[in-house]
Amino acid sequence: MNLKTTVYFLLIISLFSACSTDSESDASSTDNNNEVITEEMKDRNRKNVGDSANDLLANDKYKTTVFEIFYVKDYKPTDETVENFKSFVTERLNKSKGWEIRLEEITVPAKTAYTVDDIIAMENNLRTQYNTNDKIAVFGIYLDAKYAGNTENGSVLGIAYQNTSFAIFENTVKTFSNKPLAPSRTVLSTTVLNHEFGHLLGLVNVGSEMQTDHQDIAHGKHCDVDNCLMYWTAETGEGLLNSITGGQIPTLDPQCIADLKANGGK
Repeated sequence: MNLKTTVYFLLIISLFSACSTDSESDASSTDNNNEVITEEMKDRNRKNVGDSANDLLANDKYKTTVFEIFYVKDYKPTDETVENFKSFVTERLNKSKGWEIRLEEITVPAKTAYTVDDIIAMENNLRTQYNTNDKIAVFGIYLDAKYAGNTENGSVLGIAYQNTSFAIFENTVKTFSNKPLAPSRTVLSTTVLNHEFGHLLGLVNVGSEMQTDHQDIAHGKHCDVDNCLMYWTAETGEGLLNSITGGQIPTLDPQCIADLKANGGK
């Protein structure tokens, strides 16, 4: 594992004072080969955010993708969120053998907050899918408590913390989606999920090279187009509400899409 882990997160400012398994795949997805997973193989999935952008997008090395998503009981992503994510994946990943989403319920010790180290430790214990042969694997986890890095002014909804790893603080998502004037849980959760996966795909300028200059350097790895999924104000409550006015999930702008296409995606 890298000594330094860079975390990309979706932040919302507080403006409003073993297990069951489901598997969903597209028609062309394939079963994984039964391979012995070594520590060297595991290290392929323990790199920095953006390092596997081309591997995720292109069809050159990996022909299929498996998403292994764990969730704490009562914090499973809604069926609509999963369907929205499937559409996002279909639109962007160029995989000749398709992809697969696996959902699995887990039980975790009661915690009031999770650090990145906590989440990495859980991943190391839970994860079964790693990059092998022509398959690339993605790990996701939906958690029942807040992010330990929250401040009194803001609450993190999700983080991308390794090259094929993300976490969603679904407890926080549920809390904010129940506030007056807030978007539905599905809209909010989909926005967070797509945004974090966008970072894994190398946006913005963190693994997928920009075709035109559209990085808002002052706000990190984000797009400077104000209605884009990857715009920086999607990390604040006010900005997030503006981004999803009318209950619409933000989409990637043409410049972000051009970056993904140039890096092997659709």
